[in-house]
Amino acid sequence: MRGPLSFAAATILQKAALDEGFDIDLGESGGWLKFESTQTPVAIALTVDGAGWLAAVSGAPVAAELRREGAPAAPLAPTGYDDAFLFDDAASLHRLLARARMLGRALPTEPLDRFIARSRSLPRTTEAERLVIQRIGQDIFREALIEFWNGRCPLSGIDEPLLLRASHIKPWADCATDAERLDVYNGLLLAAHLDAAFDVGLIGSDEIGSIVLSSHLSAENAARLGLTSSSGLRLSAPHLPFIRWHRLHVFRR
Repeated sequence: MRGPLSFAAATILQKAALDEGFDIDLGESGGWLKFESTQTPVAIALTVDGAGWLAAVSGAPVAAELRREGAPAAPLAPTGYDDAFLFDDAASLHRLLARARMLGRALPTEPLDRFIARSRSLPRTTEAERLVIQRIGQDIFREALIEFWNGRCPLSGIDEPLLLRASHIKPWADCATDAERLDVYNGLLLAAHLDAAFDVGLIGSDEIGSIVLSSHLSAENAARLGLTSSSGLRLSAPHLPFIRWHRLHVFRR
């Protein structure tokens, strides 16, 4: 068990938590300051020692994404938390907390939960009513993709929201359930021109995230799309069933 934090360290950690949306202070336990949030289901625990600033995170999917994105792991998380991360400076700690909050709103079932809550009482009898339900789902899906992809097209780097599209890997109409439709791993946040190419199967991805060009797409047009041999996506294991579906059913060979 760790000793109590100094006043200065506790003040810095409390500010980091509050600034990044962890606004429910649960107090100190075992040398860790613990927080929850009204914005995300992720909980955090913070401390500092001679090695640096430490943040523990609840939620295995969120912790796994943070690890995959390169957050430096700490040896041991306190009981009740899925992983811990170690930083040399408070600025890096702030970035980790902001990212944990964003991922917590996108993973694993948060988009579906928000969709159910918003649409539960709405009628679904007519086509117009069903279109309203679909629009709610698509808006929530877009919000989740913006959180997951950090507001940026992973292929072009474009971060202007008006130029970004929430692209289903397996299209909405082909999904068997709302869980599939609202699964953030069934989506890419793409610039509009790349979204159009992906939707009609002129570009796709292999299972390691490398972009594959259809034989129907000329080299000249691939260059105009801004794609190169090094273009790639940051994929996680849950993306792969959807990527395989797109390759089999949409990609033009």
